[in-house]
Amino acid sequence: MAAGVDPGLFGAVDWAAPWLQPWRAVGEPLAQRVLRGGCAVHAALQAASREGDPVDFAAQAELPGGTAYEQYIFDTGRVPTRENLHDFLNGLVWLQFPHTKRRLNQLQAQAIAADGVQAVRGPLRDALTVFDENGAVLSAAPALWAALRARDWQALFVDLRPLWREAWLVLFGHALLEKLVSPRKPTVAHVYQAPVAIKSIANLDAWLAQAVQPEPWAFKPFAPLPVLGVPGWWPANEVPGFYGDAQVFRPPRAAR
Repeated sequence: MAAGVDPGLFGAVDWAAPWLQPWRAVGEPLAQRVLRGGCAVHAALQAASREGDPVDFAAQAELPGGTAYEQYIFDTGRVPTRENLHDFLNGLVWLQFPHTKRRLNQLQAQAIAADGVQAVRGPLRDALTVFDENGAVLSAAPALWAALRARDWQALFVDLRPLWREAWLVLFGHALLEKLVSPRKPTVAHVYQAPVAIKSIANLDAWLAQAVQPEPWAFKPFAPLPVLGVPGWWPANEVPGFYGDAQVFRPPRAAR
């Protein structure tokens, strides 16, 4: 095991969890390599990189003091990576969504070049960061999306429950994936709508990289979704009354 890696955190990841299915084929063997092979996180990620990927992975020590993280990635094509699960998951998203991550980084760097690094991020940088850390993408029937936007949890998760069999929810945010190592009912994703026709990670990456545009994204075009309410993702949501918890499944603001 590489120095500085917390074996408890890496070992606690349940790669059989439903939300990790898009990530398991790549992520599980890499995590095992870090745990058992004495491999640094950045080295494990770099070994899994493919020719043509937009970035390489480097040790955190390569990031010069006083240099903005996003700007450094944009300028050098290298992602500084700490020896922890958070950065491992960030690297895993880079491997699976290289075009989208590159687009997010490009827009972050453009905003930094225009405005500098401020104490408070501007609207676009804030939205990009929210999605990068806590975002998800949902391809689902229009009826599910209408219920989600209305925060009609009864319709979304109970009345329309059969429609979830055809839906596809992919968690994108690496902080969100990290939170779900220890699942808690209040965990919420910021969800962006994808076309129903997209059913592969490669196609989703290509589409999403084009969909990320400054003007609409500055207004955070996301819907809050308590992810453990998704049918099939958490046994407790089969129990009557699960969705009645208003601290998690909050009504629309006008109804509060």
